[in-house]
Amino acid sequence: MAPSEHEPHREGGKAGASAPGELRRTLSARHLTMIAVGGSIGTGLFVASGATIAQAGPGGALLGYVLIGIMVYFLMTSLGELAAAMPVSGSFSTYGARYVEEGFGFALGWNYWYNWAVTVAVDLVAAQLVMAYWFPDIPGVYWSALFLAITFGLNALSARGFGEAEFWFALIKVVAVLAFVAMGVMMLLGIIRGGETGGLANWTVGDAPFAGGFAALIGVAMVVGFSFQGTELIGIAAGESKDPARNLPRAVRQVFWRILLFYVAAILVIGLLIPYTDPHLLRNDVSDISVSPFALIFERAGLLGAASVMNAVVLTSILSAGNSGMYAATRMLFSLARDGKAPRIFGQISSNGVPMWALLATATVAALCFFTFVFSPNAVYIWLLNTSGMTGFIAWLGIAISHYRFRRGYIKQGHDLANLPYVSPFFPFGPIFAFVLCLIITLGQNYQAFLQDKIDWGGVVATYIGIPLFLVIWAGYRLVKGSRFVKYREMKFPDARARNRAEAPASGAATEIA
Repeated sequence: MAPSEHEPHREGGKAGASAPGELRRTLSARHLTMIAVGGSIGTGLFVASGATIAQAGPGGALLGYVLIGIMVYFLMTSLGELAAAMPVSGSFSTYGARYVEEGFGFALGWNYWYNWAVTVAVDLVAAQLVMAYWFPDIPGVYWSALFLAITFGLNALSARGFGEAEFWFALIKVVAVLAFVAMGVMMLLGIIRGGETGGLANWTVGDAPFAGGFAALIGVAMVVGFSFQGTELIGIAAGESKDPARNLPRAVRQVFWRILLFYVAAILVIGLLIPYTDPHLLRNDVSDISVSPFALIFERAGLLGAASVMNAVVLTSILSAGNSGMYAATRMLFSLARDGKAPRIFGQISSNGVPMWALLATATVAALCFFTFVFSPNAVYIWLLNTSGMTGFIAWLGIAISHYRFRRGYIKQGHDLANLPYVSPFFPFGPIFAFVLCLIITLGQNYQAFLQDKIDWGGVVATYIGIPLFLVIWAGYRLVKGSRFVKYREMKFPDARARNRAEAPASGAATEIA
């Protein structure tokens, strides 16, 4: 498949390689690392983590985070190999079109745009739930409107402005999680009061540690997966990063272990300090939604001031995750437009290097948060969380398939892996494992609904709507455009020698070899 006309610029090496009307390479290595951390430490950990413990018990929740974490690590190494070799802003769409099938890339791109645009709406609804902690009498839609305006404003700045804001947002979250874990350990050791009724005893309450068995574990996997979504943002940010061949592999190696440490340690502390039967945890029954389990633990320690500070950190994390989501969706829509797969207007760049029309379209979808004016904020939060989680797994499936075919085609054409900036050490097991686990979780997410005497079609649609939408978009593109699967011998790969020249002080445009 021929590259789009703007792609040579996007595949350049360093800042300064961008041409007028193109995205600017202004994101540094620290921006890339914190963008990935910031995008994935958000509502999934601070707000929705209670749901996993309430549904699957402390052991089931911990196991779910570990399994999904391993899968995401494999996906990150796959994405790292692809993005380091070909750093483009529409990474998943571009890789799917080049190495699987053009319609597959088209559907993957639109799926990912919808995924993050809806995720912004999820974060804005979560902001309502958090603000109700302080201001229970103020209508939540006012808070959503305020934070939507802030998120839009941050993204309307230059890419570097977005990256700098995200760096500090993420840093606050990282410090907060580490402080929370340290506080929890001191409570468990009796250094700080409030943990007297906790400890391993909470792992023997009721059906703990694995409440609900295998079905519950599969059920919480979507929420856990939603928590980890965002690590793949470095693939989107690659198109605006300096020296991606060097900085992307570095970010891949660093970011996962940090995130897994934060998640596993935090979930372990919550599970030890709060029994899974506690009615305050965020449960699937929306009537039980309350504040973040992080804030609850501080309250139980008698540190009401600290709990309020923790709630402020939760709010910061929500703003950060929404900021990252707005960025990812905007860049994907921009890339689709530049590749001729979306209206051309979304491919226009403002004077400060921002795809403003794509940003406006994304903000319009994020306005789904205003449905809380009609429906319960709790119900809207759960519904949007489910629909967004499914589309995120579809994006991960696309990464696994694209990497598998990329590597197979690269080897079949006789290319040397040593010429790639980064090589995933787990091929072919990594992408195959990730694909199989993603598929099991995606298809089995709400299978219990079909075993009931009366099927909850509303819940089924909310859970699975992403799958038929993706397949319809893919099939429609194939029907209209007559696209077909790309054969290994027809694949085109970035030229390592041209890339090396592009990364030299006199930056040039990367070319391709058949």
